[in-house]
Amino acid sequence: MNVKIRFLPDDVTVEAKVGEPILAVAARAGVFIPTGCLMGSCHACEVEDGDGTPFRACLTAVPAGKTELSINVESDPLW
Repeated sequence: MNVKIRFLPDDVTVEAKVGEPILAVAARAGVFIPTGCLMGSCHACEVEDGDGTPFRACLTAVPAGKTELSINVESDPLW
């Protein structure tokens, strides 16, 4: 099953497969999400879903049960 992922604020949309890592989807779409440890503890890759709920892109895969997902990518200038 494919899910339409919309990256904000740049309004970039890409199709992704359920279970595909969010970082891989972003990279394929040309969207930069900063990373640090790639284990979730540094929070460099923290983004928000359309409801404003934060999650770490390095630990998160495209969820099942959705046809569309918005991800707000706000860069921390220190990363």
